[in-house]
Amino acid sequence: MATMVSSAGALLAMLSENHPALKLHALSNLNAFAQFFWPEISPSIPLIESLYEDEEFSERALAALVVSKVFYFLSELNDSLSYALGAGSLFDVSEDSDYVRTLLDKAIDEYASLRNKAAESNEEASKIDPRLEAIVERMLEKCILDGRYQQAMGMTIECRRLDKLEEAIMRSDNAPGCLAYCINVSHSYVNRREYRQEVLRLLVRVYQKLPSPDYISICQCLMFLDQPEVVATILEKLLRSENQDDALLAFQIAFDLVENEHQAFLLNVRDRLPKPKSQPSEQPISRESETGQNEDAAASEDVPMSDGTASSANVSEVDPLEVTYAERLTKIRGILSGETSIQLTLQFLYSHNRSDLLILKTIKQSVETRNSVCHSATIYANAIMHAGTTVDTFLRENLDWLSRATNWAKFSATAGLGVIHKGHLQQGRSLMAPYLPQGGAAGGGSPYSEGGALYALGLIHANHGEGIKQFLRDSLRSTNVEVIQHGACLGLGLAALGTADEDVFEDVKNILYTDSAVAGEAAGISMGLLMVGTASEKAGEMLAYAHETQHEKIIRGLALGIALTVYGREEEADTLIEQMTRDQDPILRYGGMYALALAYSGTSNNKAIRQLLHFAVSDVSDDVRRTAVLALGFVMYSEPEQTPRIVSLLSESYNPHVRYGAALAVGISCAGTGLSEAISLLEPLTSDVVDFVRQGALIAMAMVMVQTTEAMDSRVGTFRRQLEKIIHDKHEDTMSKMGAILASGILDAGGRNVTIRLLSKSKHDKITAVVGLAVFTQFWYWYPLIYFVSLAFSPTAFVGLNYDLKVPKFDFVSSAKPSLFEYPKPTTVATATSAVKLPTAVLSTSAKAKARAKKESEEKEKDKSGGAESTSASGSGSGKSKSTEEGDSMLVDNPVEKKVEQEPSFETLTNPARVVPAQEKYIKFMEGSRYMPVKMAPSGFLLLKDLRPEEPEVLSLTDAPAAAAPASGPSGPAQQGSVMAVDEEPQPPQPFEYTS
Repeated sequence: MATMVSSAGALLAMLSENHPALKLHALSNLNAFAQFFWPEISPSIPLIESLYEDEEFSERALAALVVSKVFYFLSELNDSLSYALGAGSLFDVSEDSDYVRTLLDKAIDEYASLRNKAAESNEEASKIDPRLEAIVERMLEKCILDGRYQQAMGMTIECRRLDKLEEAIMRSDNAPGCLAYCINVSHSYVNRREYRQEVLRLLVRVYQKLPSPDYISICQCLMFLDQPEVVATILEKLLRSENQDDALLAFQIAFDLVENEHQAFLLNVRDRLPKPKSQPSEQPISRESETGQNEDAAASEDVPMSDGTASSANVSEVDPLEVTYAERLTKIRGILSGETSIQLTLQFLYSHNRSDLLILKTIKQSVETRNSVCHSATIYANAIMHAGTTVDTFLRENLDWLSRATNWAKFSATAGLGVIHKGHLQQGRSLMAPYLPQGGAAGGGSPYSEGGALYALGLIHANHGEGIKQFLRDSLRSTNVEVIQHGACLGLGLAALGTADEDVFEDVKNILYTDSAVAGEAAGISMGLLMVGTASEKAGEMLAYAHETQHEKIIRGLALGIALTVYGREEEADTLIEQMTRDQDPILRYGGMYALALAYSGTSNNKAIRQLLHFAVSDVSDDVRRTAVLALGFVMYSEPEQTPRIVSLLSESYNPHVRYGAALAVGISCAGTGLSEAISLLEPLTSDVVDFVRQGALIAMAMVMVQTTEAMDSRVGTFRRQLEKIIHDKHEDTMSKMGAILASGILDAGGRNVTIRLLSKSKHDKITAVVGLAVFTQFWYWYPLIYFVSLAFSPTAFVGLNYDLKVPKFDFVSSAKPSLFEYPKPTTVATATSAVKLPTAVLSTSAKAKARAKKESEEKEKDKSGGAESTSASGSGSGKSKSTEEGDSMLVDNPVEKKVEQEPSFETLTNPARVVPAQEKYIKFMEGSRYMPVKMAPSGFLLLKDLRPEEPEVLSLTDAPAAAAPASGPSGPAQQGSVMAVDEEPQPPQPFEYTS
């Protein structure tokens, strides 16, 4: 029978009784009714506490539980938790009540914070209360038994209990899914780099225990852990397998690693792959000389085979498995060196180029010839618009206009060719030959174009500079002209990005010590590019020299260079960051902001964000404040939707530098996302009162909107019209005009086939892209650095490859309306010219005269209309000509008569296809298709399994564009392809006879 209790008074009185049974009865009931009578019980807490402290009382745990509940209702959570620990097993973690849930949260937070403190101070975790540990372990066990594995794994990672993490994964029913979840959690939520590496090491260990390991994920983890030798072992195992699918998987892993753009790591893996065993000694040599040129692969493989058959001595040595391995090794080396993917990207961008030369033509016409800033900006926009497409039609057709560039503008114009031909590794040097130092018999060209050409070579070979590095070093040593040294330093930094090559570093350092302002700035940046992410002690040397030199340009170059060395090092970089941010020189504090940005890039680390926000509102230098806000973009790019919220107040700051920083922070972190909140934040800034804020906002807006169509967000069309208006407006400031011209280039970058991506699909930072954008933001001081933005471009392409690394023709489906992701429509001459023309003044008298004449002609036409109808019915020639003359109005009516065709809800795409980021979720592979991808991914380079190998294959990308591309060098006609000529003439009319 249920007992009705209206007061706790009687129960509390029982606690004073001597008999233990009465005390037990009182405590049991107080425990049951604590949530109703806690106000009455609270004054008696000391009495219940005394029972808990009485060693002889048998039910101490129950007393502790009652006290814990009362303290919980009094919101004293710390006391409540300590008594709950005293209650031992009576505190039931499986009870579904607010009290238990709240205390469990508190217990886990407390335990996690104690474990983290112990780990950070390198102490043993022995000081942690074993009762607290027991509660957490009971909770973990409960989660695992209930099948809530993700919750259990999250807790183990947060509490640094990797032993329990392994147990949770192994006991789960979907180990691969759990491992993928853990990788994601470790990147998103684990703030400390060393601990993240511990987690990844454990995950690799667990992956390898699985019956069928996921080698793609294992290799991604090993890349984070920087273990090239293990990756090489896995790739060798797959390549030596007799199953062709394993070889395809090895190629896929190589492509995925290349996407992360870590040049030094990839070359390490490539060099650790063992050579074939039982091959004639000449073979590996002939192979290495042709690494990566997959089109010659077949030929190079045939030679040693015939060699073997000719000399009977070698017959026994040649093992068919080794021959297969040698052939696969050649392919994978080409992929790891980056040459295969660069070649395919080049062919894709060339064949799919949709850049609109009319936009450039109208910009060129609208820009005043005397305005060198806008003249240069147009050249930059052209380079960005055609990045990687090898199409330089616009430059060839405007050579006179181009030749107006002098001095540094000439340097930039020449360097622009490097962006247009980016990735053209085979012909890169021959393309630039006319401009290079000592090129041709005459020699002695302009040092500006020579310096620009060396910079261009760096841009062509960015992050893949093995072939060009030596030439750039020789050029650097053999000149004393600071302009050429400037170009050579930038080129070397780009070509040897992140390789930490000591010899190159010494060459560049010698240039730095000449103390020339122009060359020294480039040398500082170049040293940073070489040492990206190495956290090398060389940063100390650079900092010391920055304090010695008097040149601001050199200090600024070094400040950025030092920041680049600590890229991705997180808390390892804290001492250097502290040193730089406390420096008296504002330029070094400015470098400190970049060091913070790059060390914590993409981590969304709270400490880094707090520091940057502090400097953004408190530093005395505008440069430092601007950079502090801008740096938020780098720290936050892994969570783009958060950035607009964080900088929204700063975007309304009274200080224009802070507003500019806020614009670019949003541009960097939300680049290529088309995020609505980002566009809403940038819109008011595009019409700011200060010219450079407008410039930053326009560039940032273009970065956010790249590859976003008007069908997805109508504001894209509005923005394009706004750019056109700013460019045509004679009274607009040069700064914002320049911003609008650059924005036009970025919006249509790479022939409208690239986006700006800072994270690869495996959530790894794309080192080249982040570094490229960091240096690009220096254009505030030095315009030629604008070209670094091309390093952040990544093609929006789906390229399926067969076993021979050729591109077969096969169809797949995008289940969205075609209009949603189609290319922007090309501009037409009418709109382009009408915008330029100014309205002509009309006198009132002439207006009246025109109106009168029009009225008379209309009356005459009415009289004739009967005759005209009969002639058109009889179909005579004159009737036809009249209908075409007057036919504007009739043409307008015609389409209305047709039924409007309904747009299909899907479209079929053919490999290789353009797939923009927003389209990826709609991509599906057809059932019953001949090809099946090795891993399911909606874009990028995918290896395809051929399910019907006996049928003949049809290839779609041939090597034709690459062969035709050299013609677009400095000599030879411009290739047209899909490109519209700038001044397109209408076709002559068909032959006809005139009858009166």
